[in-house]
Amino acid sequence: MPQQAIKLTIITEALLVKDIIKIIEAAGANGYTLIPASGKGSRDIRSSGQPSVSDTFTNIKIEVITPTSEVATQIADQVASRYFGNYSGIVYRDQIEVLHAHTL
Repeated sequence: MPQQAIKLTIITEALLVKDIIKIIEAAGANGYTLIPASGKGSRDIRSSGQPSVSDTFTNIKIEVITPTSEVATQIADQVASRYFGNYSGIVYRDQIEVLHAHTL
């Protein structure tokens, strides 16, 4: 049976990944998916950095699936307030149906 959930997506600079993962884990999320990202936004074209000597200027996309809107909102608010004043990024969420999962 499908289960309703929230998918929170964070796209930002890779140098923030460790700090954002701490926020995700502290909020009680069970896990996340981390993906290299590139694209164009308000701060111009950003490369995934492949190939690159350093990942300092690359972007990442983090997806978190949570059973509640409250966990997603907590993560989004903390990431945006701590980092988006000084770093590029966007956070958005989608209402999803999880078809098969070990746990949420």
